[in-house]
Amino acid sequence: MAIRNRMFEYGILKQTEFQVPVVVVGNVAMGGTGKTPHVEYIVEALMNKYNIGVLSRGYRRSTRGFVIATPQSRPEDIGDESYQIYRKFGPEITVAVCENRVDGIKRMMEINPAINMLILDDAFQHRYVKPSVSIVLTEFNRPVFADNLLPYGRLRETRAALNRADIVIATKCPPGMEQLEYSIFGEKLNLFPFQKLFFSHFNYGHFVPVFPDEATDIPAIDTIKPDTNILVVTGVANPKPFARFLRRNKFKVKLKRFPDHHNFTASDMAVIESRFAEIPGDDKFIATTEKDAVRLFNNPYFPHNLKSKIFYVPIKVGFIDRGDREFIPTLEKTIRDSRLFK
Repeated sequence: MAIRNRMFEYGILKQTEFQVPVVVVGNVAMGGTGKTPHVEYIVEALMNKYNIGVLSRGYRRSTRGFVIATPQSRPEDIGDESYQIYRKFGPEITVAVCENRVDGIKRMMEINPAINMLILDDAFQHRYVKPSVSIVLTEFNRPVFADNLLPYGRLRETRAALNRADIVIATKCPPGMEQLEYSIFGEKLNLFPFQKLFFSHFNYGHFVPVFPDEATDIPAIDTIKPDTNILVVTGVANPKPFARFLRRNKFKVKLKRFPDHHNFTASDMAVIESRFAEIPGDDKFIATTEKDAVRLFNNPYFPHNLKSKIFYVPIKVGFIDRGDREFIPTLEKTIRDSRLFK
């Protein structure tokens, strides 16, 4: 990875620059930092000012090459994250997937020449596109300065990779952080003066039915009884924050964890049905994450008798310590500065 980075720096491997601003959102560690919710935050904040295109690789999709999202797209066509973004914001924005980001951007611009901002999801290591702004996420509870390279840790490349970032966001921060904690974290990251550091956390919403047509009784977080049993089904890299959120409300939580980006099979559905049946009483339901919900909704094996019992909790990114006021203006200023000094 170090040799590859040097080859880009010396111009042996070429970067392609585009006439529209390109915002890269990525990380140095493997998964679980919250890239997609942060992409959604940027899209929601700027979609009324820009014609936005979002491009990703489309991890674990069944298709190959360039695929643009349409109302007929399924998670297996474009990947669950791209499907989730398109379901929220399409067709107001253009969403596509392509392993080759350079080709993907060119195809998107041909299809929609009005695009005047591109956001690349999980492309910090894909250096063939020259970004206007690079945003790198690192988990507050497992930051890059306390991690190791694969296979001993989760890092894709060394912490020196942060030197390429314009903005660093510490994600999944605990509530009630003290100012001293911000300072200590910033000192350990040891960023350059031009780099901006922000702190974010997740705001959890209300329960939403995965199958709206089947739900008859939607639980409300503030009225659920403490002895209610919740089976949490996840296929994400780090389900602990979600489980902590539910346990904080004093529910009885049982966790059934699957691998990240898991494609749920018929046998998986049988396991979920069995686990749910083992929970005593009638005061029980299933909770899942928003990312898992898109896969479960489109899964042909999901048991019909559980469709009225499963709900997801949408999340939104919130910034801490003035970040809600300053992040988007800082992002736009960085874009302007990058184009000014070309």
